[in-house]
Amino acid sequence: MTSSATRGASQRRIAFATIIGTTIEWYDFFIYATSAGLVFAQLFFQPAGEEIALLLSFATVGISFLFRPLGAFLAGHFGDVIGRRAMLVATLVLMGAATTLIGVLPTFAQIGIAAPILLLTLRILQGLSAGGEWGGAVLMAVEHAPADRRGRAGSWPQLGVPLGFLLASGMTALMTGVISPGAAFLEWGWRVPFLMSVVLIVVGFVIRRSVDESPVFAEIAARGKQASVPIVTLFRRHWHLVLLAALVFVGNGTLGYMTTGGFLNSYAINVQQLDTTSVLVAAVFAASVWFFSTLIAGVLADRIGRRRTFLIGFGVQAVVVFPIFWLVDNGGLPGLYTALFLISIGLGLTYGPLAAWYAEIFPASIRFSGVSVTYAIGAVLGGAFAPMIAQMLLGATGTTAAVSGYLLLTTLLGGIATFCLRDRPGIPLGPDHEAEQATGATIFAPPAPATAPAPVR
Repeated sequence: MTSSATRGASQRRIAFATIIGTTIEWYDFFIYATSAGLVFAQLFFQPAGEEIALLLSFATVGISFLFRPLGAFLAGHFGDVIGRRAMLVATLVLMGAATTLIGVLPTFAQIGIAAPILLLTLRILQGLSAGGEWGGAVLMAVEHAPADRRGRAGSWPQLGVPLGFLLASGMTALMTGVISPGAAFLEWGWRVPFLMSVVLIVVGFVIRRSVDESPVFAEIAARGKQASVPIVTLFRRHWHLVLLAALVFVGNGTLGYMTTGGFLNSYAINVQQLDTTSVLVAAVFAASVWFFSTLIAGVLADRIGRRRTFLIGFGVQAVVVFPIFWLVDNGGLPGLYTALFLISIGLGLTYGPLAAWYAEIFPASIRFSGVSVTYAIGAVLGGAFAPMIAQMLLGATGTTAAVSGYLLLTTLLGGIATFCLRDRPGIPLGPDHEAEQATGATIFAPPAPATAPAPVR
């Protein structure tokens, strides 16, 4: 087999491993968010009253995000010190174990206040895992890729998010509509999607163990150039870059968690009285559109740049944030489908290029820490409490216009941050080019002097 064919086969194996792994990881994460809007308020928080119980249920979705930076700190440190692949396996196992245990938890009616405490504890473990998962997956994809295909390669692990959402929504729809409809879903059916994680985790573990370590980290390790405390270096030298890049993700994440965080599903079911299974099937449709728009965005990122692709996506988001609730309020199920279609186009365009762009703005020796911590901070600022904030705004004002205003504000914030970062496609990612990688990533500093790309090995 020629070296070109060998590289092609390796790229396909890495693509498969990152997509499968992130799909499983995010299936676990989203199955919780889906259940938060459907059953947890009734089974774990019912004594608080219907409205407060729903707020508490959404709050547990958000609280887990507060622990994502800690997961990112830990995975980033060890990912920069001992390697990307080891962290990929560890985060997958942690997420799968926490998800499976949620499937066997007793409810409030069975063990009282211990039930929501245990639920929150397991959700926190999910947050720790999610915080460390993303950085390892994207670096394995991007650092293996040729310079002119990093956008597409970086979109591979991104595809796992809509696929995980599709799988979570589809599994829940199957349970509510076919296997355990009505009261049976509340009694036992909701547990099955969580227990399915046992099967998925075995598949993911085997696949992730089969891929090679990132060539960038392998070179760093061979030279013994691992940063001793990468987090300290990251915040001492690049704190402004972390903040700006996190705000870029805020613009995407806030709108994204209107759907994946369960708010829009809950609104359509509880306020507009749409059928639960029909709403979940609509979520499957949304995930499919999100998948393809993310894939297209990865291609666009290689052709027109990461920055331009982001700005197009934020433009789409700014246009649709007010019409989407009008469509749900007045269009019934077809209106919900249209709203989800519009949301998913914007989400894909502002999500597909993220991995490649993040990888290209941080130096090699602290890159795992940089992308992981930045992504986690963006998720906290944007997605963590977005469903709960939306529910509070709706309750306080009685109108979804306040929710749309909130979404427009975060979209504009993401767009402004995007203008402040430079596009750096093709910048060498190896440890020989740390000086170039460490400067010029924002418009507030002069661009770094270009160096010739490292030869392909």
